[in-house]
Amino acid sequence: MSDTRALDLIAERIRAARAVTAMTGAGISAESGVPTFRGADGLWRNYSAADLATPEAFTRDPGLVWQWYRWRQGIIGRAQPNAGHRALARLQSRLAAFSLITQNVDGLHQRAGSSGVIELHGNIWRARCLRGCGYVEDGTGPGSSGEEDRVPVCPCGALLRPDVVWFGEALADDRIELAVQAARNCDVFLAVGTSSLVYPAAGLPLIAGRAGGVVVEVNLEDTPLTPHAGLVLRGRAAEVLPALESRL
Repeated sequence: MSDTRALDLIAERIRAARAVTAMTGAGISAESGVPTFRGADGLWRNYSAADLATPEAFTRDPGLVWQWYRWRQGIIGRAQPNAGHRALARLQSRLAAFSLITQNVDGLHQRAGSSGVIELHGNIWRARCLRGCGYVEDGTGPGSSGEEDRVPVCPCGALLRPDVVWFGEALADDRIELAVQAARNCDVFLAVGTSSLVYPAAGLPLIAGRAGGVVVEVNLEDTPLTPHAGLVLRGRAAEVLPALESRL
């Protein structure tokens, strides 16, 4: 099937859908220049993400971990939402029922105009109480400045930690519940730029498919999801998503 025909079919399904859900992974942010921070491109002072993005690393040296996250914020803050992010924001404004789930922590969807984003892995621009008192500090987004070596402290006296999911941690139950509901209740599920390797996120399109939704994969290459997708679009999200949105 040609890409043009596939785009037409997906647009037709979206127009007829009662609800549409999209889930994005690292691929869409990579097109804005955000590195994955894993592997060789993620090394910082000879540390890898696996060395620093853990509860144990924070316990050992919270100052070092915060320095790394502020370095990441600097890189992410210079990135701009791309045409794929903006196309998803326009889809949300045009559709009566649209849910956006992301595995990314960069906040680029919100900067593109999306609202109510289900952030499975948290947000790098927020900090929350390490003790779990419920305090969340927001407003340290792109353009703000902070002391590189400062470890922020919660009003309750405990340290603040980045509001992201670290290796070895479980995802928040409320976020998973919202994501599962969005997958189960949609007629079309768009899986965009995700490796489909990391669970439980990788299971969401499968939930949508079992519930009768059409699963659409948008990716540069095959993934474990490919055999389960009803329709596959090969290409960059910044090109495919605007082409799809223009057909609606």
